Amino acid sequence: MRYEKPQTVADAARLLTAEKGITRVLGGGTDVLVQLKAGMVEPDLIVDIKALPGIRAIVAEAGGFRIGAAVSNAQLGEDAAVRALWPGVVEAAGLIGSTQVQGRATMAGNLCNASPAGDAVPALVAAGAVARVAGPGVARDVPVEAIPAGPGKTTLKRGEFITSIFLPARPAKSGDAYLRFIPRTEMDIAVASAAVSLTLNDQGVITAARVALGAVAPTVRLVDDAATAIIGTKLHDDAQAALAAACSAACAPIDDKRGTIEFRTEVAGVLAKRAARIAYTRAGGQA
Repeated sequence: MRYEKPQTVADAARLLTAEKGITRVLGGGTDVLVQLKAGMVEPDLIVDIKALPGIRAIVAEAGGFRIGAAVSNAQLGEDAAVRALWPGVVEAAGLIGSTQVQGRATMAGNLCNASPAGDAVPALVAAGAVARVAGPGVARDVPVEAIPAGPGKTTLKRGEFITSIFLPARPAKSGDAYLRFIPRTEMDIAVASAAVSLTLNDQGVITAARVALGAVAPTVRLVDDAATAIIGTKLHDDAQAALAAACSAACAPIDDKRGTIEFRTEVAGVLAKRAARIAYTRAGGQA
């Protein structure tokens, strides 16, 4: 196994492209190192991206924020401006692992690990976040929901890796929230999860919304029908019921020791309703 720590994005892409064997990108390392120790993977090349310019920076951009791929969740949680604009995203990232893990884990790593139960991903999808992907060609911007392809698999091509995640600007009277169900009180992965982002007009009517579900399908699901169910409403009880029904209808979960298909399907709708109420209140609505 070779270890490389390139100083430029171009060098990192070159190394990853040239290697014919198994490669892994090292940002925070909280997934990669666990996989190595468990013998789940034996990479021929590990490329450490932490020395790349801007990779550990949070930069204001176009009214939003560009989050470097190696920005830890602890660093993200300490940024008051990001917390104010996207509280649900920051809260979701803050649920990943212990205090020690938070000092290393990253949203980009959570995304590229491609677990359907990743906490950061539904919140990022609901936020309309965009990943910047570097590689042997020209860098490209990809909606976060298009990165995972299934459990442990991404759509990234050989030589490609994420350099940053962009959280966009949002209008006034906007709010977001993320909720999950876990069997324990902490330090667990989601059995089901939901993220909601919405915007209100001056009368408290929802004018835009995005709803995303985690741990209920092979990848995080952006549920357009759930958003449609609450747009044009003040999140009254009928709208919440329609939201929950649309979320449950979008589920395609598995049975396992942590939850049944029926349980996950029901809980996804419940979590979406609760997250919507929190987001609505954060946006300035009277739920």
